[in-house]
Amino acid sequence: MAINITPRLIDLTYEALLKSYWRKEALKKFLMSSHISSSFIATWSNDESKRIFLDRLFNGLQQTSKGKAVISRMAYSLSEQSTFPDLRGPWEDSDLKIQAAYKAVQELKLYLKQHNERVISEKERLETQKRAQIQKERIQRSQTDKSKLQKEFEELQSKIGTPDGGYAFERWFYQLLDFCEIQNKRPYITNGRQIDGSLTHEGTTYLLELKFTKNQSGAEEIDSLKAKVSKMADNTMGIMVSVSGYSKVAISEASGGKTTLLIIDVNHLYLFFSDIMNFEEIISRVRRHASQTGQAYLPVNEFNN
Repeated sequence: MAINITPRLIDLTYEALLKSYWRKEALKKFLMSSHISSSFIATWSNDESKRIFLDRLFNGLQQTSKGKAVISRMAYSLSEQSTFPDLRGPWEDSDLKIQAAYKAVQELKLYLKQHNERVISEKERLETQKRAQIQKERIQRSQTDKSKLQKEFEELQSKIGTPDGGYAFERWFYQLLDFCEIQNKRPYITNGRQIDGSLTHEGTTYLLELKFTKNQSGAEEIDSLKAKVSKMADNTMGIMVSVSGYSKVAISEASGGKTTLLIIDVNHLYLFFSDIMNFEEIISRVRRHASQTGQAYLPVNEFNN
């Protein structure tokens, strides 16, 4: 792990190195493994003390980024020591040397541990900050896209009841489903029947019937969708979306025991625009009401009941 080469780190590394190796050959071997050049090690004269040599070495290493990387590498290598074979010898103070080396290494290890914890903490803080920014941008983007959907829907009102308006509403509705990331299929023909498309939500596939007419949808439209659903697999239901609402007869015809239909009107769309509920939640709420009561239609003003 990269580490900032501070004066404190340099002092700790220097002391750990100085106290971990007593013999010159053992120290040279460690320095070679730490990528100190053999040409520099060769400048260590017989009459130069270990401390003076290390002073020269560390002064030089601090001058370049490559040298600082060597200090970092030495610091981590020294901090991993648990025994000090070079300090075991005929000296009377061998135990004291080992104790001093152990203390120096532990101080270095503690410094590195604290540094790593600070780095991890800072990394987590930055990642949290980044996630929050991404979420903020996603929400802003979502709100912009939803506002665009509402604006486009309201612009369609001048075309209500026209063939062009019907096709435009159909295209718009699938944009809404894509925005909500609801799995869907565009209009298709099966067994000679025109299907306005389908959506799949919570494991149930719903055939869609989209009505962009000036008049309320009546029993005839409900019967047509029922007939299409009845030709499909058992887990298939139907959703009708009628911007002008439904006649009482249509609502009654859609409802009943084991109803296979849910019916939605313009107020449900505006509930979605209001940010109070997403469209998936609206479908789930109407479906739950149908399961509990047999009623295919749940007005928006009764959602809290």
